[in-house]
Amino acid sequence: MYRFLLTPRWLAAAALAVAASVVMVFLGNWQLHRYHERSAINDRIDAADSGTAAPLTSILTAPTSAGAAGRAPGDDLSWTKITVTGRYDPTHEIQVRGRTVNGDVGFEIVTPLVLTDGTAVLVDRGWIPPGAGGSAIAAPTVPPAPAGWVTVVGQIHLSESRPTPVAHRDGRLDTRRISVPRLAKQMPFPVYGAYVLLTTQTPANDPAFQPIPIDHEDSWQNAGYTVQWWMFALMALFAFGWQARKEAHGDGTKAGGTAKPSPPRGDRVAEADRLRATDRVAEAGRRTAHPTDRVAEFDRVAELDRVAEADRLAAEKRAASAGSDPSSADAPPESAPPDSPAVPAARNPQ
Repeated sequence: MYRFLLTPRWLAAAALAVAASVVMVFLGNWQLHRYHERSAINDRIDAADSGTAAPLTSILTAPTSAGAAGRAPGDDLSWTKITVTGRYDPTHEIQVRGRTVNGDVGFEIVTPLVLTDGTAVLVDRGWIPPGAGGSAIAAPTVPPAPAGWVTVVGQIHLSESRPTPVAHRDGRLDTRRISVPRLAKQMPFPVYGAYVLLTTQTPANDPAFQPIPIDHEDSWQNAGYTVQWWMFALMALFAFGWQARKEAHGDGTKAGGTAKPSPPRGDRVAEADRLRATDRVAEAGRRTAHPTDRVAEFDRVAELDRVAEADRLAAEKRAASAGSDPSSADAPPESAPPDSPAVPAARNPQ
């Protein structure tokens, strides 16, 4: 019953269904991996609210070269809660323009914090609105960084992708994105490979700064995609099996709901040849019953027309002769044309 599955068409369909299912399973596994990654990030964000801060130097690799960034941490360290003590260097302060907080566009102010060993870490102190003038890039009024030793508590933020040029504007370094490797080139000291998003500091941060909100990752979206891809894989295999069963058993029931008997399924090629032969015999019979040789039909009609015309002309000639010469009444009739039957002579009435 299922021998047709060994035909090239069905073997190709089976290979396609299996290949599609394998690809969809891999896509589902990748989405599951992303779900676990994002869930771990959300756990670190939540842990920062209640967990104990770890020293920065125990989490990140210390940089060694001035004007260069240290090794960037992995994704598993992002949003880790840390604490670090040092002195702010306002001469190398950075304003990051075009940053949005609660729907408002302004600046984030990033200031290097120099540690006791001479290394530095960039600290995002918060968001402030642009200056007067109504422009989103108007120079902001930045509260000065505290002098002396400062203890910062915050969370590790990875360097942002797609770095933008760094320029000097309004007495500060100006950029659009916080790319630590690019900003480190503007510093006279070694810089850690990630920056710190400030949560609290001692002494307290200026109230003009608004804290940068940290959004949770949408891990459940990846969980939904995982289930979706796995379901697609099952649907591909189910569709192949359903189509194979339909091919083996016919189309099921009639419109009225009663079972339609399924004819035995044999060699489909032989069946098609038999049907074509039957059609050819029927066509030959139809042509025999209804001649379609148009040339022969035309010749037959033309022959009949010629005979009828010859008879008409002979009759007219005899009638003309009888009216002009009475003695010709007993004359033998003119011979008919070779292709016409003999026509009886007309007799004059007595």
